[in-house]
Amino acid sequence: MADSTFDIVSKVDKMEADNAVNQARKEIEQRYDFKGVGASVEWSGEKILLKASSEERVKAVLDVVQSKFIKRGISLKSLDAGEPYPSGKEFRIEVGLKNGIDQEHAKKIGKIIRDEAPKTVKSQIQGDELRVSSKSRDDLQETIRLLKAADLDVDLQFVNFR
Repeated sequence: MADSTFDIVSKVDKMEADNAVNQARKEIEQRYDFKGVGASVEWSGEKILLKASSEERVKAVLDVVQSKFIKRGISLKSLDAGEPYPSGKEFRIEVGLKNGIDQEHAKKIGKIIRDEAPKTVKSQIQGDELRVSSKSRDDLQETIRLLKAADLDVDLQFVNFR
């Protein structure tokens, strides 16, 4: 019998992210407490640029954006928000989206699988994702439960289970 496998990936759905940014932009344009403070949200493919007249206001804009991402089902672990920095008369925050699992996290996940998963389970790093294989599908499901319970800094999705 052939091995069963699944892939561990960390990807953000671009359309859902786009929808979340658009919803945040609409809310910021309509809310009274953001009137006259130059609050805005701009999306440029990979980065989201938040602007406002003060550091507190730009942090409030970030809260709105984060709440919209949560409502759209995107984990906040996928967001890489920088610190507020002044730019002329306004403050800005750049928010990046994390796609793929970097080497450091891939090695950490591989170590968890080696140490705590059933012994028949093997993992292999393939670029920015991990392939996990085993003869037993039950062992693979146990590995998925183990990784969901682990406290990692990456949002994981489990795909291509066969």
